[in-house]
Parts: sequence; structure tokens; C-alpha cells
Amino acid sequence: MSRKVTAMLPYYTLSANAHRLALGAKSLANGPLIEIDPATYAEEVALKDAILAGDYPYYFQALPQSVASQWEALGLLLHDLCRHYPEDFSLAHVGEKWEWHNHRLGASWQFRYGDCSTLPWAPLDWIGRQVQEDLLLLDGSSAACPLTAGQLCFANRWSLEEKMGRSFLDIHAPVPGFGEQIGRSSNLLLERLKADRPVWRYNWSLVLGGELDLSTKMYDAVQARTPTVTVANCGALCFFRTERQTLARLPQTGAVLFTVHTYRTPLNTLACDPAWARRFLEIIDEVSPALLAYKGVAPVAAPLREYLATAAMGDAVG
Repeated sequence: MSRKVTAMLPYYTLSANAHRLALGAKSLANGPLIEIDPATYAEEVALKDAILAGDYPYYFQALPQSVASQWEALGLLLHDLCRHYPEDFSLAHVGEKWEWHNHRLGASWQFRYGDCSTLPWAPLDWIGRQVQEDLLLLDGSSAACPLTAGQLCFANRWSLEEKMGRSFLDIHAPVPGFGEQIGRSSNLLLERLKADRPVWRYNWSLVLGGELDLSTKMYDAVQARTPTVTVANCGALCFFRTERQTLARLPQTGAVLFTVHTYRTPLNTLACDPAWARRFLEIIDEVSPALLAYKGVAPVAAPLREYLATAAMGDAVG
């Protein structure tokens, strides 16, 4: 991808192993758990509020035993935001209270850490409304690492009601080859994850439309667009969707915080770079049929291949 496009759109470089199922976790080092995208921040946190208002139990769920880890996640993320975005966020301690200022939203809150009655929503839900990421908590005291809490507004083909309480491995059962190929390495990653050594990875898929909420109940309506995809409109209708995911161990409760920041852009924005179009076409040829279907490519494979072949030659794309 050209340097200009790469700078404009993070996580769209097609790596050497983009064609295969791989964990690909890397050390986060001193990087942020949360990423603020200034161009879309206000819009996306407002969208979260609207989504949660429309069907709260579908988009936020928490088991009773998760309260302590929710508070710990809240504290970790507030400090992470202040450290990496001091111009946007600030935190002060006023007696027994914490005073939080979100300068991007022009809003402030006071609450007592650990006292749920001092927040308008559950701790994980409250901090989730400050960030663009989906936030999930896994019980690190169990080898199975079951999901115990989540604010999930921008899911891609799944929902909390399907996964709450299930093990990490069971949650990923629909991913072709997950258990056989990377199930063991994923469990080892969670077992060995240290509080001072968070990691990150990225994931990609192709979707029909730019909606962020592609949860289970929304997905069928989006997929209904499949018959309308042609070579002529493929670049505008298809969106390349990537997720920046981080995993961090919470030192006090031992829970694992999993964050997902979703980015998406029309395919034609990326395919204007012939090298990117050529590489994506190569990946489609290399991906297994099952994974191709899971990534959302299979339903539009025919027009997509022709579209990318034309773009790879440097011809104008729509």
C-alpha cells in the first residue's frame, strides 16, 4: 500500500500471513490499550449511546461475579487514557471521589471507586461509553477463561447473548480451524499473560456496508445486499473491516480485559493502490474455502476477483 494510504488508514497493510488463521499477538510495549481516532471519536461514542438506549440487555451484559474486575478495568483504562491522551482526558482524586474529565466530550463525572451507586451505569458500561472500543472481560481465575462481562456495540456476526459465560475456546468455535490450529496457543497466551505485558493483534474481514453494528440480529439484513454486488459497484458496496485487539491482565482480580477497536473503509479507497489490490487478490487465492466464507469474501468472490484484477493493473476503479 502506498505510504499516503497507510498513514490515512491504520491496520490495512496485508501482512505475509494475512491469508491464514494465525494468532499473531505482539507485545503492546508502551503503546495504548485504547486508541482515539479524532475523526470519528464523537460520532462513534454517540452511536454507542444510541445503540445501548435501543436494546440495552443485548449490547451490555455482566455476570454478578464480574463487578470487581469491571472496576479494575475502569481504573486501568482511565489511567491509560490520561497517560496517552493528556490533552483529551484528565483524572483527579477529590477526597474519596475520583473526578474524571472527558475534554473531547466536554463532560465531567465524580464517583467513588468501587461504589456502583455513584455511576449511572455498570462500571464497564460507563467506561465503554468513553471509548470507541468494544470491551470484554474474561475470568482469568479459570483455565477456561469464560466471558463474564461485555459492552459489545460493534460486533461482527456475534452477540453477548450467544457467548456470555462460555469459555474462550467455545466462544471461537465458529471460526474454521480455530480449535485445531490456534486453540492451544490462544489458551497458552491467556495463561501466560502478565499484568505488565499486554499484547495486541489485528483481524480483518470483508463486509457489505459501513455499519459498525454487525451483531447477529443485524447481520442478515446486511447480507441481503449480496445479490446487488457487481463488478461495477463492488468497490463502493464492499468494506474492508479491521479490528485492533488488545489483551491485558488485571493484576488484582486476574481477569483479562479484551478490547476491540473496529476500523472500516470502502474497498475502492484501498484498491486505488494497485499493489494493495494485487496482494488482496493473492490472499483470496491462498485462503481456504472455509476461512474465505468466514471472512465474508465467499458470497461476493466472483465480482470481487474481477474488480481486484482490474484494480491491480492500475485501471480506474469505482
